Amino acid sequence: MGLFGFGKKRAKKQAEEAVEESKELDESKDAEESAEKSDQTSQADRDEAEQSGQGPWDSLDSDAPDTDEYLDIGALMLPFLKGSELRLKANSQTGDVLGATITYGSSSLELEPFAAPKSLGLWDEVRADLLKANPSCKEVDGVFGKELTLPVKVKGKNLLTRVVGVDGPRWMLRGIFSGPAAKGGKEKDVLDGYLADLVVVRGDEPLAPRDLVPMHAPITPNQRRGEAEDSESKDDESAQIPGRPEGPFDSDQQTEVKTTLSRGPMFSEVR
Repeated sequence: MGLFGFGKKRAKKQAEEAVEESKELDESKDAEESAEKSDQTSQADRDEAEQSGQGPWDSLDSDAPDTDEYLDIGALMLPFLKGSELRLKANSQTGDVLGATITYGSSSLELEPFAAPKSLGLWDEVRADLLKANPSCKEVDGVFGKELTLPVKVKGKNLLTRVVGVDGPRWMLRGIFSGPAAKGGKEKDVLDGYLADLVVVRGDEPLAPRDLVPMHAPITPNQRRGEAEDSESKDDESAQIPGRPEGPFDSDQQTEVKTTLSRGPMFSEVR
């Protein structure tokens, strides 16, 4: 009996040790899975951080580019792009600027800045509306997050466009790419970089969501510098600034603008 009882105790102890070992293996497996998920989450967070580290930028962002050499059209500060052309779309009756289009090569990028709610982004909502209204519209992952490919008819021909939306503090910027920039290649890379360098100036004006943030006719860097210098010299009307023109433009300034940003007709009417 004594030997039999000892054998039972030993078998019971071995069984308990096996159960404990199994628990340890399960815990180790769970820990590995948890670590793997953590690594995946960390990578996703890093990817999101990298995505959020690019523009378009808000004018109050401490990391925003220096806009001293940017073209000022109100809601948008536009970087100069050699070989490009700028057109502003305006209401023929009120003169209000409704959008800006940058043309580069055979591609174009139409820009529209909208007011957005303080707490929620607007692009998800606008994207859902476009998908619902256009059966041929498709959602894809792009440089700026979720974007859309949308075929449109122009003069009887189907033209593929790429619609991008970027949410910022109290604003949403929509960019519509057409031509080769809607598909890929050098022109896409150039205009993607252009959009990433933009700076949005939301301002303090109260606006309803989806209202356009006000824009105006372009003000060049030289014009801004001239205005600043005029302001500084108000106390001394006789002060002369060598090499600086008295008016907003002269031939040298126009040449400078054209070599950095070739400009076509300033406004196109919307009837």
